[in-house]
Amino acid sequence: MKLKTLTIVFLAAFISGCGLFGKGGKKTSRTTGWSYNDPETGNIPYQSGYEQAAGPGLVFIQGGTFTMGRVEEDVMRKWDNSPRRITVASFYMDETEVSNQDYREYTYWISRVYPADRAKLEAALPDTLQWREKLAYNEPYIQNYFRHPAYSDYPVVGISWVQANAYCAWRTDRVNEQILVSKGVLKHDNTQSGQNIFTTDTYLAGMYQGAAGRKPQESSDGTTRPVRWEDGILLPTYRLPTEAEWEYAALGLIGNTEGELLTDRRLFPWNGTYLRADAKKEKGRMKANFTRGRGDLMGMAGALNDNADIASPIKSYDPNDYGLYCMAGNVNEWVFDVYRPLSFQDMAEFQPVRGNMFTVPRRDPNGNYEKDPYGRMVYDTIADYRNFKDGDPNSQIIEGNNWNAVQNNQTKDMYIQDDRQGAFSSLIGDDVRVYKGGSWKDRPYWLSPGARRYLQETKSQNDLGFRCAMTRVGSPQGF
Repeated sequence: MKLKTLTIVFLAAFISGCGLFGKGGKKTSRTTGWSYNDPETGNIPYQSGYEQAAGPGLVFIQGGTFTMGRVEEDVMRKWDNSPRRITVASFYMDETEVSNQDYREYTYWISRVYPADRAKLEAALPDTLQWREKLAYNEPYIQNYFRHPAYSDYPVVGISWVQANAYCAWRTDRVNEQILVSKGVLKHDNTQSGQNIFTTDTYLAGMYQGAAGRKPQESSDGTTRPVRWEDGILLPTYRLPTEAEWEYAALGLIGNTEGELLTDRRLFPWNGTYLRADAKKEKGRMKANFTRGRGDLMGMAGALNDNADIASPIKSYDPNDYGLYCMAGNVNEWVFDVYRPLSFQDMAEFQPVRGNMFTVPRRDPNGNYEKDPYGRMVYDTIADYRNFKDGDPNSQIIEGNNWNAVQNNQTKDMYIQDDRQGAFSSLIGDDVRVYKGGSWKDRPYWLSPGARRYLQETKSQNDLGFRCAMTRVGSPQGF
């Protein structure tokens, strides 16, 4: 008993001597010995043990190293995704593709907050005319696919890359607004309109006050203040996943390892090269929504092979090992990256991406942050790396020795760009983005996570949707 008492006393003395706790049990600085979060020492902020919570709709994707690129023969002979080993940091990703219902929340919010701005709403609406074909009767989908409740849980399509990014920004703000409302910092303000809207950036910059809640954020001295980024309450932005993140998450190799050894590579988001389930209860059922052969999109009546003529509900088929649905088939999905045929030669080994554009908030002559007519902060681009090492003199083949004589070098100088009718064009530019995954009207070739295609960021298709991702802050899996 005496030994136990002495041990407790010793530990208490040790903790006190190390300066972990100050007066009243408050943590103190290892540098100065001053107490953190104490009015007597000026409320030096400090928070330990922070663990990020997954945002609504997201699942955790533990990062790691993997071989990115094709694992099958490149029958298209593009050689644009040769295998190379990279490392992806841990992140979060939507469990499913963004559904029509998810996207209708966005368009409903726009119509409520900007009721007189028809152009704002039309800029966000899906292009339902993507369903129209000259020799097919798809007219019912134009009217029904996005709007009718029968398709509420189907993936939204007809969305451009630009529209998908705008949705991600809107979702970030609504999620963070709800967090502040749930904590009593703000109240829901249904009078938001014009420049008086909540965005995460304007709130943190002190440009949005809103309707105060019952319990504003309290400092340790009893005063109130707005929530700061340093509080760890607000979540990072929703965004499109990078190509590397998307491919890593689609493969879901966490079930195919022994220690640090990969036991089996994957052609699809499941093991094996087959496309049908082999479990006894589901034997023969298709594992994804795709086109089996010419004119066969769903099989014969009485034995529908994937039970989907076009897209299927977002939680159809079995999820992969990360718990992600439809990472092969159903609809293709936008990713963040600008397309280049030789991306694998240029990108970094950690968190590879092409498309970085660095920005800073714009200030007026008085030093105040500026907002656009819709209440969002305005940013100026200070660096554009979409064509880094691809449209500059250092990467061009130029006749002669005077490299500096070439002016205004751009991506169009590297690739054939010809808009004339019937003329050949490479379609490669700084506004061309990658999409992946395969769709309901694709052959199995495109279901492999290593397959990649590209489209201009302002265009859309009736089999192209998206899902969101979010950066994880802190350790890859928690200590």
